[in-house]
Amino acid sequence: MRKILVTTALPYANGPLHLGHLVDCVQADIWVRFHKMQGHQCLFICGDDSHGTPIMIHAEKKGMTPEALIEQIYREHKADFQDFHISFDNYYTTHSPENKALVETIFQRHVEQGNISQRTIKQAFDPVKNLFLPDRYIKGECPRCHAKDQYGDNCEVCGATYTPTDLKNPYSTLSGEKPIEKESKHYFFQLQKYADFLHAWTRDQNHLQEQVTHKLDEWFKTGLQEWDISRDAPYFGFLIPGESQKYFYCWLDAPVGYMASFQQYCAQHPQVKFADYWGKDSTAELYHFIGKDIIYFHALFWPAILTGANFRTPSAIFCHGFLTINGQKMSKSRGTYIKARTYLEHFNPEYLRYYLATKLSDRIEDIDVNFEDFTNRINADLVGKFINIASRCASFIQKYFAGKLAATCALPELYAAFAQEGDVIAEKWQRFEYSQAIRQIMALADRANQYIDEKKPWLLAKDPQRLPEVQDVCSMGINLFRLLMIYLKPVLPKTAEHVEKFLNIPPLQWQDKNQALLNHTIHEFQPLITRIDPKQVEAMTMSIQQDTEVKPTETVTTSSIEAIKPEISIDDFAKIDLRIAKILRAEHVEGADKLLRLEVDLGNQTRQVFAGIKSAYEPEQLVGKLVVVVANLAPRKMRFGLSEGMVLAAGPGGKDIWVIHPDQGAEPGMRVK
Repeated sequence: MRKILVTTALPYANGPLHLGHLVDCVQADIWVRFHKMQGHQCLFICGDDSHGTPIMIHAEKKGMTPEALIEQIYREHKADFQDFHISFDNYYTTHSPENKALVETIFQRHVEQGNISQRTIKQAFDPVKNLFLPDRYIKGECPRCHAKDQYGDNCEVCGATYTPTDLKNPYSTLSGEKPIEKESKHYFFQLQKYADFLHAWTRDQNHLQEQVTHKLDEWFKTGLQEWDISRDAPYFGFLIPGESQKYFYCWLDAPVGYMASFQQYCAQHPQVKFADYWGKDSTAELYHFIGKDIIYFHALFWPAILTGANFRTPSAIFCHGFLTINGQKMSKSRGTYIKARTYLEHFNPEYLRYYLATKLSDRIEDIDVNFEDFTNRINADLVGKFINIASRCASFIQKYFAGKLAATCALPELYAAFAQEGDVIAEKWQRFEYSQAIRQIMALADRANQYIDEKKPWLLAKDPQRLPEVQDVCSMGINLFRLLMIYLKPVLPKTAEHVEKFLNIPPLQWQDKNQALLNHTIHEFQPLITRIDPKQVEAMTMSIQQDTEVKPTETVTTSSIEAIKPEISIDDFAKIDLRIAKILRAEHVEGADKLLRLEVDLGNQTRQVFAGIKSAYEPEQLVGKLVVVVANLAPRKMRFGLSEGMVLAAGPGGKDIWVIHPDQGAEPGMRVK
């Protein structure tokens, strides 16, 4: 029996989970479930990454303490993971006493070894918000391609990387002000001291995928640099011991959260010892599943931090690519940002688990969720091939034999061939070749359906003398279906539970493939997986639009100051037809958190407009009010109806929204010039 500890990247406690968060969780969960079916002790640990400036700012914006915000997000994340059947043995938070103690221990050990230095640096500072700005809170013009509104660390247009001081016309996304430079003393981890160790570690014992090793060569060639591990107040995190205004950078304590979550698990399960998994001499296996965007932290900083603090390093780190939706990056503005909860409101979670499995491999490749392909795969593979085997055979077993399977295997050689294929499929799961495993399983499903088609039990059943053949054929079909369920159980755990109930058997284990189910009574078949109706995709698309409808920019706080957008010409402005409108009716929209439905008079016509101002206005406050409407905006179909314009409003959001209200004397239909 192997002793294995698995972790996935910690989702940031600054908002809801989206489908991208689920990739490494599903990938890891399939792997964990497979090893548990093999009889190994495989523990699965995760938690929320709960520190940093964005959390502090988001909490301020919502009028909450950071502690209250991360507790709320923690509950939401945990519920989403549970509903996607992610089988964490422990889910925790980096804002914990265990994590604080571990981070301080690790820090102190590195101090004692002379691995921590201090020096004064210059940083961008927001004079209005009175805080040092992380790179992602500074925008400006790219110094290379001159694209506007690019972040302070890289350009999304040309891909250039730089420092915030390289930006042209920089501004703070929090206040709109130009940042100033300010000095501050910071703590640094001397990563370069571990260059030889890391150079060897990244190449030894298959710790990393080959693609990752080649990518890391870029950093080794330029030389490893010291790592800034401190941040200035105000900051939400752990204070550095002996300091009152300096905090540990969240990326130092985030991976330590793996250890802290496991330590909490050990406290609840005394038979499991922390040192057996994290001690320097541990013989257990330790695996991290992450996205390619955080490989630098996990493959360089993390092993160096661990080994220097006298802890073991990972057995391997498995990296996957980004998730795209219909060929596009996940984006709120493009309507391709899909929250995990939005998906769950429309689809079976196992559809996504299966679809991701058909795409995942041992290589670092981006994964596209195309909903036309998604629909076809679920309907063709899971319903048309896999479930179809059971539904075709079970009715005959129930009708003619009271649910009793045959006492002998009709074709032992066919069963043996399917069982032997299970050994190859097991190797595919073990080596992360998920897409190949799925192809092999579906090829077996085709063979099973072909066997039933050739034997034609529906024709045999017409002759009472041949009913024993019907029992043999359909029992064989049920046994082949059971084998396929064993192979798919890591991907479809909830379906497996229903199948186990249908077959009247204990939970399936991998070794069960070696013995057919004979002379056994099964229960009546119930539908296990239903086909996807294209209307479900349409409904989810409308929900996505609602998720992204009329929301304040996330980086703007309670300050109403925003940077002025790039210049436009008078011709650009002339394209916008702004009109005075009078609100005739206003009402709440059932099922919408932010929208009010307005009926407005534009002088010579009335229109329906959905406005995201529910948090600031009651409907009765708006009736009779004059407002400004974008009259020539293309109508937008929403799940609540057609929105035929847009009401202009100002403010950062929440209760602080004010519709633009013309003075008395203006009349409906007048153009704003």
